[in-house]
Formats: sequence, C-alpha cells, structure tokens
Amino acid sequence: MAVARFYSRITLTIKEWKKNRVLTRTLKTYKIEIERARKKGNECTQVLMNIGLYYLIAEKDIQTVKIDALAHHDRWKRLLSLRIILLTIYEWDMGKASSKNLKDLLSQSSVDDELQKELFRALRLLRKSQEKAAKILHFERNATIAHRDPDALLQLNTIENINPKKVFSAASEFYESSAIFMNVFPKVILQAGSMQGLFSFMLKSNKINKTYIDAL
Repeated sequence: MAVARFYSRITLTIKEWKKNRVLTRTLKTYKIEIERARKKGNECTQVLMNIGLYYLIAEKDIQTVKIDALAHHDRWKRLLSLRIILLTIYEWDMGKASSKNLKDLLSQSSVDDELQKELFRALRLLRKSQEKAAKILHFERNATIAHRDPDALLQLNTIENINPKKVFSAASEFYESSAIFMNVFPKVILQAGSMQGLFSFMLKSNKINKTYIDAL
C-alpha cells in the first residue's frame, strides 16, 4: 500500500498540475474582475462575479488537498484532508454568494430568457446535489471537524473510520452538477458584461430610479 500510494502521489501530482495552474490563474483573474466590477457599480456583474469567485475558492480548496486525501504517506494527513473536503462540500452553498433579486438583475442586463432558465436550472441542480452530499456527510462533518463530538473516543473512532469512497462519491456527484453550472455560467457572464448588457443595465436602472423619484 505504501508503494502504491507513493506511485499514485507522483502520477496524480503530474496529472493535476495543469488543473492547479489554471485554477490559480483563474482565481487571480476573477479577483481583479470582481474588484473592477465593484468600482463600476454594476450590481449584476458584481453578483455574477461573486458567484464565480465563491465557486472557485471552494474548488481550489478541494483541489489543494485532494492528492493528500488519496495518497499522502501519513494516515492522519490523509484523514484530515478527507475531513477538509467533506466540510467544504457541506458548507458549499451557492445561495449565500448569490442575490435574491438575481433574476431581476439579469433581466436588467438583457440576458436572454432561455439562458436565464438554463442558469437557474443549473443552480437548482447544484443545490440539490449539495444538499444530498451534505446529508450523506452530516454525521462525519459534525463529529469530526465542524463541531467535534464531545465524546472524544467517538470522535476519534469516527475520524479513523472515515470512508474515502463515501467522501469522494459525494464529491463526484456534486462535481457532475457543477460541470453543468460551469457550462452555462460563462455565457451569462459574457452577455451581462457585454457593452449591450452594461448599457441596458444602466438605462433600466436609471429608468427604475426615475420612476421611484417621480412617485415620491
């Protein structure tokens, strides 16, 4: 097993190197773009960029500990990495990063109705798979890393018996729905952030503000 883990660590590191590099670059880009969006004051692009950055941070966290969870030579490090993954998935609620008036913001930015439907379908699917994963990992999350069971022996036994297949199975299903979300999300960003989308948002926002002022 030690030899197998050593071999797996080498092959996985090589295999995941490119993805790690892309994730790091993408995080930096999103940080710059969300700072720019906040300076411009366009609420729609701000919310969308925040959703994207929220997703990428959790993705990077899992990616960072994934190889250790599978192939680190120290058993406790493997178990800790597994606990980080299950906690990240459990707390990964995209609704926290979104906005209650996202649909209105997308309409103000002239994002196609069909594309809006695709986005909200993807978000619903993502939420359902996250809730399912959270349900599967509920006991382990509460007993070993989020709250930690006061019965120390129970906590230790739970840690030592965490099933990697169970954690990665929940993660795999969640990633499948994430892939659907990430397929539609860039299209929404492109439309909302286009010149047409930005002007549309400004014009409709000004119209709404003028109507509100006239009503006063």
